[in-house]
Formats: sequence, structure tokens, C-alpha cells
Amino acid sequence: MNYLEKKKYWIWLSLIPNLGSKKKQKLLELYKTPEIIYSLKEQELLKIKGIGKEVVCYLLNEKIRTCVEKHIEYMKNNQINIISIGDEEYPNLLKEIYDPPISLYSKGDISILNKKSIGIVGCRDVTEYGKNATKYFAYHLAKQNINIISGLAKGVDSYAHIGAINCAYDHNSKNCGKTIAIIGNGLDIVYPKENQYLAEQIIKSGGVILSEYPIGTKPNKMNFPARNRIISGMSKGILVVEAKEKSGTLITVDFALEQGRDVFVVPGNINSIHSVGTNQLIKQGAKLVTDYREIF
Repeated sequence: MNYLEKKKYWIWLSLIPNLGSKKKQKLLELYKTPEIIYSLKEQELLKIKGIGKEVVCYLLNEKIRTCVEKHIEYMKNNQINIISIGDEEYPNLLKEIYDPPISLYSKGDISILNKKSIGIVGCRDVTEYGKNATKYFAYHLAKQNINIISGLAKGVDSYAHIGAINCAYDHNSKNCGKTIAIIGNGLDIVYPKENQYLAEQIIKSGGVILSEYPIGTKPNKMNFPARNRIISGMSKGILVVEAKEKSGTLITVDFALEQGRDVFVVPGNINSIHSVGTNQLIKQGAKLVTDYREIF
């Protein structure tokens, strides 16, 4: 049996709308495998506290069950895998957070997911200073065999991936950390579109792209805060390069603090709106860093 065929019930469970990771965990605690959940009858499902009639309808929905085979076919043709929370490759650090995804769709080298990693985040509207600082830290941390995790967004995210990719190409990639992109949509979509080439380079340089969302999921706004908990959850620490006063980057910082991760900050120009958030984090006790060795 093909690997994806063995995972068909995990794929099915990922397709159920309005069923968050905590409720999925609860179901798995009760029934152990998605295959058993798949086989449950309506009366049994309705007895489970906190699930509700609407979710029960989705769990029994024949259209959802039928489209699993289409997902498997697409995944086979596009080298996409799915890792479940019990798999050896699933990131151990991520299991420690409050609501780990029960499965992750992946494209690329999943053997790197349990190596030491740091998340690098910041604003989309990045300055030249921010670009250079991001590439510097990503490059030199990757050179120390530390993976660089970010979100494949415009700005700081992109330059974090680029810094690690440059390191892999400049040195023996076996001795360098790779880059991991966590996205807020299905792996059949690259968002933003202009990062298509970057996504290809992430894979080509030995990295991996991950998503908790199944094929066909669009990059809806609400997906990105949830995505951020995975960036911090997989990382030993978070490095913030540039963030405005009300930046979405600060959501990742909040997750990092909740998860007990270290928070490092590159100080910014006091006259720049792009540094208000970062400089505020330093005032609140985040570690100011100006050299990669201060993190390493």
C-alpha cells in the first residue's frame, strides 16, 4: 500500500470544517486513530461532548469522504506528504505547545524537522536595513547548522529564507541549516504569488514547506495567526527584525512567550515606524542582539 493510502484517514480528518486541533486531539484521545473515528455512526458521534451536530454532519459527509482520493492523487503527482502527530518526523518541540496541529502537509525534506531551529519574523514592508539584518542573521545562523523558520510572506520572511538558501549554496549544504516555510494555505498555492521562485528554491536547497491546511485551502486572513503558533512552536527562539507598533509579528512573539521560547530583537532606528514594535519589545525585556553569536 502506498504511503499516502495509509494516511487517507488523516487526510480525511484534516478536511473536516469547524473542527479545531484541540477537538481533533480530544477525538484521537478517545478513539486512538482517525480510521476508527471515520467508522463511527451518527449516534456515537452525537454522544461526544463539544462536537455538536454541525461537525457530526461534516464527519459523516459523503462528499468530503469521496474527495479524499482526489487529494491523494494530487499529492502523489506533486510530491506532497502528510505527517501525523505520532510520526517520527513530526517536530518534537511542536508537540509541547497548547494546540499542536494533529497533522502537517509537507513538501521537501522532512528529515530536517527535528534539528535545532530559530524563527525569524518581521514586517512585510521591510526597509533596506531590515533586509540586510535579516539576511545576515539567517545566513550566519544557518552556517552554524541551525534551521531558519519563517512564513514565506513578503518582507522579513522572504529575506530570512533567502539568507539560509544563500548559505546552502555558498557552503556544503550538508553542513548548513536549511530553511522551513510555514504557510497559511494549502500546498497547492504559493502566497504571495511573487514568491513562487523562492518556494522552489527552498525545496531545491534542501528545505521544506509545511502547512496544517489541506490542499485547496485559500490564504484566508484568519489562517495566519494560527500559522504563527507553528513558527514559534517549532523554534528554540524567535528573532524579530522589524515590526511596526501594531504589527502582526507581535502575535508570533506572544505565542513564543506563551510557549516558553526565547525572544531576540534587532534594535531599529528610533525615527522609523518600522522599528516602534521592535524597540518596544526591547524595553519590555526581549534580548537585544546585534551579532548572530549572541543567539548561537
